[in-house]
Amino acid sequence: MSSMTDSAEDVAREFVQAINRGDLDALAQLMTPEHRFVDSLGTAAEGRDAVRAGWSQYFLLVPDYEVSVQEILAEGPVVAMLGVARGTYSPGGDMNPQNQWETPAAFRALIANGKVAEWRVYADNEPIRRLMRAALKSG
Repeated sequence: MSSMTDSAEDVAREFVQAINRGDLDALAQLMTPEHRFVDSLGTAAEGRDAVRAGWSQYFLLVPDYEVSVQEILAEGPVVAMLGVARGTYSPGGDMNPQNQWETPAAFRALIANGKVAEWRVYADNEPIRRLMRAALKSG
């Protein structure tokens, strides 16, 4: 787990690894108590417990959610990551290959005292929204 001697980039990378493992405990340990998550629509969740609960719900919908980082830019406590987000929309647990999606994404982490104080996602959510709409129509 991160320590105060880890660089902001190291902490942000560790956060992504925890996301990719779907490891809620590691995510929570990497968050400050007042952690803030902001999605691509600007909706924010505040507090470690609330954000952990949000990740838990998201991993139920997209159990194989993965962030692939292709480029990192770090300046002091701010780390920007450019890459791709992908997963399989599976609200009932069915990992149907037809429900796989992928979209370019950017992530901004604000690091404070070796923890992630804020995590922002910038992505086009239309690929997963399209799958959600299709599931509503068929179900």
